[in-house]
Amino acid sequence: MRCPYCAYEESKVVDSRSTDDYAAIRRRRECLGCGKRYTTYEKVEDIPILVIKKDLTRENFNKGKIINGLIKACQKRPVSRKQIEDIAEDIEKKISNKMLAEVKSDYIGEMIMERLKSIDEVSYVRFASVYRQFKDINTFMEEIKNLMNVENSDDEK
Repeated sequence: MRCPYCAYEESKVVDSRSTDDYAAIRRRRECLGCGKRYTTYEKVEDIPILVIKKDLTRENFNKGKIINGLIKACQKRPVSRKQIEDIAEDIEKKISNKMLAEVKSDYIGEMIMERLKSIDEVSYVRFASVYRQFKDINTFMEEIKNLMNVENSDDEK
């Protein structure tokens, strides 16, 4: 960081504190060249994540879409709003932590279903029926059988 007064490159931080909205850190610096003080702001850089949809179009990642889909799948089920928001938050964090610029919607859908399966099986089947676009009752029954087989194998352990 160059001093705005003398362009000297070294400074020391005199004071640091968060801004009122906690979106940045305000730092008071003192130039080691001329001794004058100045303020800098440090902010995390947001890199937008693009979601590659099934038709190969791209759109910005939107946590709200995950929450809305989960609310529909969990309607009249014993799943709290906090659990729904925690799932969406966790998925957003996992995607961000992977430092991906683009992610397939299939990947997001599978992560949602994995989390839902452990919380509420009915909500899981509801979400899966829309997400996987079940064409008929046989496809629906197949998914339920798979769910029951997993559950039975867990009981045997």
